Amino acid sequence: MTVLVYLIPVSIFLGGVGLGAYFWAIRSGQFDDPEGDAQRILSQAYDDAPKS
Repeated sequence: MTVLVYLIPVSIFLGGVGLGAYFWAIRSGQFDDPEGDAQRILSQAYDDAPKS
């Protein structure tokens, strides 16, 4: 039972770190253009393909 004294604050801290990382990613523009990134990956892979 005493292990809960350590586990609960650690889990709250790690949850806060995860939430902070999420908000940092939102503010820094990590999720601004996911469709454009997907198209860019496909077009680069197509352009780099060997031509026969």
